[in-house]
Amino acid sequence: MRFSDIHMADDTVRALAGMVDSGKVPHALLFHEEDGGGAVPLAVAFLQYLYCRNRHDGDSCGECPACNKVGKLIHPDIHFIFPLVLSSGTLSVNYSAEWRSLVLGRPDFSEGDLYDSLGFEGKNTVIGKDEIASLLRTLNLNSLEGGYTSVLIYLPEKMNPVAANKLLKVLEEPPQKTQFVLVTHAPEKLLPTILSRCQMVRLKPTGVGTVLRYDDGGLLTSLMDALIARDLPAALAVGEQLADLPSRDNARAFCRFAAEKIRRVFLIQQGLASLAGDDADVAAWAGKCRKTFPRKALEILDRTDGRIARNVNLKILFTDLVDRMFLNI
Repeated sequence: MRFSDIHMADDTVRALAGMVDSGKVPHALLFHEEDGGGAVPLAVAFLQYLYCRNRHDGDSCGECPACNKVGKLIHPDIHFIFPLVLSSGTLSVNYSAEWRSLVLGRPDFSEGDLYDSLGFEGKNTVIGKDEIASLLRTLNLNSLEGGYTSVLIYLPEKMNPVAANKLLKVLEEPPQKTQFVLVTHAPEKLLPTILSRCQMVRLKPTGVGTVLRYDDGGLLTSLMDALIARDLPAALAVGEQLADLPSRDNARAFCRFAAEKIRRVFLIQQGLASLAGDDADVAAWAGKCRKTFPRKALEILDRTDGRIARNVNLKILFTDLVDRMFLNI
């Protein structure tokens, strides 16, 4: 999978290629995408460029043995980790065939697409301690082909606390020639200490992501305007409109859409406005709400999304959402 095979901003590709060309590759890269934003194929293209023996003109050759293995997701020194329904002995490597089929067949796949392909739709998924423990044992061995050993972790925010702390230890003192690439939808859910050890690459929306294509009919803007104005009755009226959305899928889509917008507020408030995209509403909200609001709001939206999936009454859920966000704005 070459850089030229994927649809990604040229400046992002040049920056990644420049890291390799200069010999200054951070040991841990964190790609922040919107759901379905194409970060996984970009990560694979980056690793192919890293492993390629004949790279030229800012891209891998696509023909050498290393390119062939990386492009087919079968290189023995590249390991993939993603969320699973946990059971005894369950590891990502047991689902390698399904992972390869998804990534190669549908590069702009979403989180939901992954769970559909694994048969996990509607189930609780996590990256557990056994997964990271197995990874650490692998990293203690020499690479099979004498070069880099690489790890691509899809949705590291799904790690449970034990797994996250195990990963943190290896990120603090990584083995020589070990390359981590993490792909996240929610960097605010990662341990701050993990974030501090990664170089973040924010992938700007390209129009292929699934989240921001959702049309909420202006409900989020109305809700945020009411919250910022401290107008609780108006905010509750928006909550009633949300409770009347046509389906639970639509209600969950709103929660994910709102979460992506609030993440952009978080980025602006952290001094990373260039990564947040050009959104006048988001910029206005960032200047008017507390700096503690984005993290709290994202917790509330995540909680609401999960309870919608469990068939809790929508009116109760969205009334509670409005009330909690009003207290934290």
